[in-house]
Amino acid sequence: MRNALPRRALALLSTAALAATMVTGTTIARADVAGQGTSAARTASSPLTNLDHLDFLLDTATVAAVDGHTTFGIADEPRITMPWTYADARDGGTFARVGGGPFDAATGHWGQGAYNSDDITRAAVVYLRAWQQTGDAATRDTAYELLRSVAYFQTTEGENAGNVVLWMQPDGTFNRSPEPVELPNPSDSGESYWLARTIWALGEGYAAFAQDDPEFAAFLQQRLQLGVSALERESLSRYGQWAIADGEKVPAWLIVDGADASAEAVLGLSAYTRVAPDDVAARTALTQLAEGIAAMGSGDTRTWPYGAILPWAQSRSMWHAWASQMPAALARASAALGDPALLGPAVADSAQFTPALLTAGGPDNAWYPTPVEKVQIAYGADSRLQSLLAVADVAHKPGLRELAGMMGAWFFGSNKSGQPVYDPASGVTYDGVQADGTINRNSGAESTIHGLLAMIALDANPDVAARALAATSVPVTDGLTVVEGETATTGTVVTPESAWTGESQYGGGAYLELTRGRSATFPVAAGARSVEPVTFQAPRSTAVSLWKAGRLAIGVLRHSVGEQGITAVPGALLPNPLMLPVTSGEVTVRALSGTVQLDALIVRPLVGRATHTGSGGATELVQSTSLVRQKTTVGTAGTTATLRSYDRTGALLTERAITGVVPLTLQPGGFAVASR
Repeated sequence: MRNALPRRALALLSTAALAATMVTGTTIARADVAGQGTSAARTASSPLTNLDHLDFLLDTATVAAVDGHTTFGIADEPRITMPWTYADARDGGTFARVGGGPFDAATGHWGQGAYNSDDITRAAVVYLRAWQQTGDAATRDTAYELLRSVAYFQTTEGENAGNVVLWMQPDGTFNRSPEPVELPNPSDSGESYWLARTIWALGEGYAAFAQDDPEFAAFLQQRLQLGVSALERESLSRYGQWAIADGEKVPAWLIVDGADASAEAVLGLSAYTRVAPDDVAARTALTQLAEGIAAMGSGDTRTWPYGAILPWAQSRSMWHAWASQMPAALARASAALGDPALLGPAVADSAQFTPALLTAGGPDNAWYPTPVEKVQIAYGADSRLQSLLAVADVAHKPGLRELAGMMGAWFFGSNKSGQPVYDPASGVTYDGVQADGTINRNSGAESTIHGLLAMIALDANPDVAARALAATSVPVTDGLTVVEGETATTGTVVTPESAWTGESQYGGGAYLELTRGRSATFPVAAGARSVEPVTFQAPRSTAVSLWKAGRLAIGVLRHSVGEQGITAVPGALLPNPLMLPVTSGEVTVRALSGTVQLDALIVRPLVGRATHTGSGGATELVQSTSLVRQKTTVGTAGTTATLRSYDRTGALLTERAITGVVPLTLQPGGFAVASR
């Protein structure tokens, strides 16, 4: 789940690392159960979705109608169903359900709680989608029960009506002000990620139950409308207003300033609007939120963040894989609203940024702006997979389905560990893969939920599932790499008190300072590569630097940004591309004026590459990171494959059978996939 401390300071922690720090209390003894098996082989024809582990996480609490909190049929059904937040791995493949924060044995309470609305809402989406896909009656009933729980967490009256409480204790009492403190505090005193996810669940719930149970659907509709009213009172009251973030205009009406949070609300509003198109308020909220998300698209093939939709209006220097469903949200909104203009940023993110992510090693938790946090978790991999499939579907871009197959393979071994992270035999999704390739073998609600959402999507797309299962080795990549500034032998290394700036982070915890006239030289891997120096750029800074490769000048950079605006600190840690690529094997920087604060160099080959292999086949991705055509080769000696080449939007250009290694010309920003 996601916490929201002031200015997203907690964004420094990966969700997986966060879980590790919070699952420290006493284990609930009755939750120790066996039954989690080892990974089982699956073919494309075998269903991947297994709800067993999520079923195991579910528990109930008896609640009553109290001021501001009730739910559907509470008089006859006082027990509500919710997943425990965390599941600690135990010997023998078993798990113990635990809550968040320290455990008080005297009260049976946790510092945070046992259940949280972030996970209840997303678990409801799992069972809703699984029911819609399979028609299973028991799955339908669980979806119904979880939606009743979602509604109970929503405040129905008073100044905070429509907002949502985050935490509940095992006995059914709310913990409105948990430890550690979350914002808003109390948790229903303002809009939040959990309000956005509540709207997601209610929207998909209404669409699923509209014909099946009209009375229950009407209740869900009323609760969704209550949530929309809260948005109208809060973020959407600023619709049409723009804020400044270090000199750039950003939308002021996103939920908690987040395109990520807003995207999850948009998924629910899109599903709801397709079924209830005459609800003007919901349709308006959908339109406005989608417009704000689209405005966060940034960069291009050559310039960071390479077409990605940035998640947070308060930072120009942050991207994270978790909750990165912005392209999926825009695609679904485009279809629901009949607005093809929303697809532009979604396609750029999917067809330009995602190949860059794959060739750099996969769905890293966070780039700040360099890949500082290289933990990878199911929430990130699933968010990328969902976006690729949604945009491919709505925009009719077949190339994105090939990328989806590569992203889906993350769950089956194409990650830094080389081992499956999801087990179809038990439904367990592990809590993440660390930067060193070790696996966090806990399996809490968030990981389980997003593993299952990914499996439901793969089961619905068997061709993509087949590719995901075919090539599951540790990926071999040649993509974005980083040279830290402090590795230079000249200049002054500065180690700030905190590597976190409030909106980004110094890689390695330090930076290189060059005063006027001083120089530094850095090695760059062989082959034609683009270089983007990452420097701290202050408002009205006079710092200017000259960059050379050998004797050739390849760029002059001015290290200054505009007005601070809504960001945490004046200035920003930003990459800027040099004019020409590097071919000499090293680059030299000289400070021409002012003081240059150099965090790192982002180095990218003009043709990035990622190869996944396995007993079922192989997939090789090549991507142009250039503004001009690039010649390269693709294929493996002694093998045959199908080669498909795509433009920068994922539209198919050519398709042919190849044998061995063959030459290929990539279009600017385009990519190609060879599969066998």
